[in-house]
Amino acid sequence: MQTAQRGAILSWLREREEEMAALVADLVAIPTENPPGKNYRACADFLEKTLRRAGLDCERFATASSNDNRDDVPECLLAAYGSGERAFCFHGHYDVVPAQSHDQFQPSRKDRFLFGRGSCDMKGGIMAMLYAILALKEIELKPKYRIGLTLVPNEETGGEGGTAWLARQGLLARGGVGMLTAEPTSGVVWNANRGAISLRVRVFGKAAHVGLQHQGANAFERMHEVVGKLRQLKREVEVRTTEFKIGSEQRRNSILMLGGQAGGGTNFNVVPEDCWFTIDRRINPEEDLAAEKAKLTDILERCKSDGIPLDWETLQEGSSASSSEKGPIGEALSRSVFAVTGEAAQFEMCPGLLETRFYAAKGIPAFAYGPGLLSVAHGPNEYVDMRKIIDTAAIYALTAMELF
Repeated sequence: MQTAQRGAILSWLREREEEMAALVADLVAIPTENPPGKNYRACADFLEKTLRRAGLDCERFATASSNDNRDDVPECLLAAYGSGERAFCFHGHYDVVPAQSHDQFQPSRKDRFLFGRGSCDMKGGIMAMLYAILALKEIELKPKYRIGLTLVPNEETGGEGGTAWLARQGLLARGGVGMLTAEPTSGVVWNANRGAISLRVRVFGKAAHVGLQHQGANAFERMHEVVGKLRQLKREVEVRTTEFKIGSEQRRNSILMLGGQAGGGTNFNVVPEDCWFTIDRRINPEEDLAAEKAKLTDILERCKSDGIPLDWETLQEGSSASSSEKGPIGEALSRSVFAVTGEAAQFEMCPGLLETRFYAAKGIPAFAYGPGLLSVAHGPNEYVDMRKIIDTAAIYALTAMELF
């Protein structure tokens, strides 16, 4: 039965390659850079129009108030096909990381490849999810469940004002039985992700002319004392390893990166009054988020007690998560990957945060599988292969059918 359905779905999708490519290009041309979070309203307008034209019910939620009609207010869209209390959830984000040049928002096509910021992560994936639903409509599947499509901003900065807001409002995955998101997974399935704690630490001193440096207090030197204590923790952390499968280019070790960003001072001949640096702690699923965060903040508190004036802010915080590849969703996805690609599905841990964690926290099996390559996501030559969008859409549709 799946062979006939696969053929019908792939044939229908392949006939619409140019249509899909045009929609991906239109999405890429909307520069939804985050940070700071631009052009969200324009993108939400385009997505809502596209969803409604496709005949899908659509709800739209502004997650922050605006009195000046700003275009950067984050908005979430919840669309659905079918009815019923239970739902299989597709999930995508429409924000993108900042471009290396504005030319990246001028999409271009070369053969079957579409270039532009967000084409891979994950505006091409959004189209794969949408057209999976449309393919199911075309073959007149009458599902017992709803098929949901949730589109959010702010994924690139941790999910606040996007998926985290939906979760707090009780709007995320209403009746959900499973979830797929279209992250650029390079042909594998991500069934787990690392957690993250990212901080910005600011160390204070007192400014003075270099000739009178004894009258000042050097924030840079104080910062190095703090970093030295954190490096002791780094050595402890990075000997730990995960048992989850990971890509061949990755390491199993837990991560504590210091100084991804840093700055301070006003001039070479002035004692720096303040200096700052970032901490990016990536936590394997076997580790506990609260405990690992406490270890970081305990060091900072001890530095304060030792007379080093400092403060810190949290840039992002998210838990690790995992879903079994042996459950009904994982097995349905695995069969669908093999049916379309002819290759066995490979399940691995994502090296970073995933929004699957919000679904896993609700007990919903959640996986990432998308048409893009992680190696080109966020880069200056980001692209997506339209053939991969078509295959991925077919895999999504077949996975949903398996569950019905």
